[in-house]
Amino acid sequence: MCRRFFVASPDEFFNYHMLKFLRGGDKRSKKHNATAAHSSAGFTLVELMVVTGIFMILSSVVLTTNARFGNLVVLQNLAHDMALSVRQAQVYGIAVRRYEGAIFDVSYGIHFSVPSANAPFIYELFADVNRNGAYDDGDAIVTSTTVNPGYTLNDLCIRSTSGSDDCAVSTADIVFRRPEPDACIGKGGAFTFNAQFKCVSQNDRARIILESRGGELAGITIESSGQISVN
Repeated sequence: MCRRFFVASPDEFFNYHMLKFLRGGDKRSKKHNATAAHSSAGFTLVELMVVTGIFMILSSVVLTTNARFGNLVVLQNLAHDMALSVRQAQVYGIAVRRYEGAIFDVSYGIHFSVPSANAPFIYELFADVNRNGAYDDGDAIVTSTTVNPGYTLNDLCIRSTSGSDDCAVSTADIVFRRPEPDACIGKGGAFTFNAQFKCVSQNDRARIILESRGGELAGITIESSGQISVN
């Protein structure tokens, strides 16, 4: 039996192998697409748990930081309000604010007292009608300020001219009398004016510290020179 052999031309040989290559590439492409589609079908349970955990951690950090920042801002505002009240008493004292008609020689001051348990912190701007340099019966309250709930008095300290601090005081009075801007600082209700209405206090500094519900601290310092600072 005679077999016939066909000899392909160069063009036919090239076309044959090119077609074979393209068919093989199409199969590889379909296999790759199927694998990619399978791998991108969605999140696994482990991936979902990891992403959720990261989101919860970031959310808790952001919320905690935001709450602390808010408390600190309110606390600073309360300290500045307290400093402004002291400054207002100073202005009233040296500007000869008239009290009830034609009385012009009344001193003005701020009275601080340690609140009882669970009671709000309250301080008063008062007119020293009795002219003794302390807040007592007979003096007139000009304004009374109640500090926001959640914020209270942390410390009330009076420093003597000898340099020793007394932080166990229950009350403090900061009084201003014309024509000087100096502060007459008293504690425990002790009179700080003598019979000639001159300041005889032996204290040169008062420090009032507020505390927020988060434990942040801010307050004011009043020097006997009349300087008032927020710290």
